Formats: sequence, structure tokens, C-alpha cells
Amino acid sequence: MAGKVLRPTKAEYYLGIAKAVCLRSPCIRRQFGAIIVKDDAVISAGYNGPARGVVNCMDVGCMKDELNLPHYSGYDYCPGVHAEENSIINAARHGASVLGGTLYLYGQKFGDSSPIEGKPCNRCKRAIINAGIKEVVTKKSDGRIAKIKVANWAEEDTKQYLDRLEEARKTKKR
Repeated sequence: MAGKVLRPTKAEYYLGIAKAVCLRSPCIRRQFGAIIVKDDAVISAGYNGPARGVVNCMDVGCMKDELNLPHYSGYDYCPGVHAEENSIINAARHGASVLGGTLYLYGQKFGDSSPIEGKPCNRCKRAIINAGIKEVVTKKSDGRIAKIKVANWAEEDTKQYLDRLEEARKTKKR
């Protein structure tokens, strides 16, 4: 018998698929790929990029770069649909249920294959919650795998909203 061959874990395997998906992204800042797995089968995939038929940054340049906006900001300036959203939308387009599934998210800087941590924005978190996805798995920039229980996001979002509402009411009274 030859030397033992190390198989990737399921998380590494699915993150490898998400990495391949991210390479399709036309974003010249950060590329993300997401797949949704249910019952150990990939049921959908998506990457960050503009809506179908809309111009993309790879062809014309990036507005966020022109304005020197930091990552995870300036969403109003970007025509992109996030990888998480596209994976959910693509499942819906083909009649596949994502309820109870796991979303694997892989990110990297454009032209650099090292991972950057996929941190879903609030808009994507809400879409993931409403889609019924139970867990998000991503790779951190140091290569470690992070598993996030989606149920925790609903509690966090509620707390954030109530804190902001209280602050707005205090500001209004001044």
C-alpha cells in the first residue's frame, strides 16, 4: 500500500469549489464565490458581479477605486450583486430550495489567490437569514476555517437596530 493520501475535509472541499467560482467574478477589487450545499450536494453557485447585462468594472474601471472608498462600504456606488445574493438568486431561478443548506463563501483580492475572510454585509446576512440557510462557512485570511450559525445574526441584527433606534431618539430630543 502506498503512502497515505490526505483527503480534504468537507469544508475544505466545498471552499475549494467556492474558490473556483470566485475566479469568474469581474470585480477588480475583491472576488468572492459562494456555493450552497444541501444534503451533501452543491445546489447553487454565485459570484460577485453586476446584474445580468449591466456593465462590469473589469471592462470600464471601478467607481469605488476612483473615489478611494474602503472595502465593505460604498455599496451605492457599485453595480455588483454579492456572491451570497447571487447563489440564493440562482437557486431560485432554477427552483432549488436552499432551506436548511450551508453557504460556503471564499474571497480573494483580484489577482491574488490568498484568501481574504468572507464577511457577509448586513444586506447579505438578511438575505441568508430569510432564505433559511443555517450555516455559513468561510476561510479566514490566515487559512483557518470559520463556521457561523446564521441564527445568531437575527439576534445581532435586532440588537443593532434597537441600539440605533435608541440613539436616533436621543439625538432627536437634543
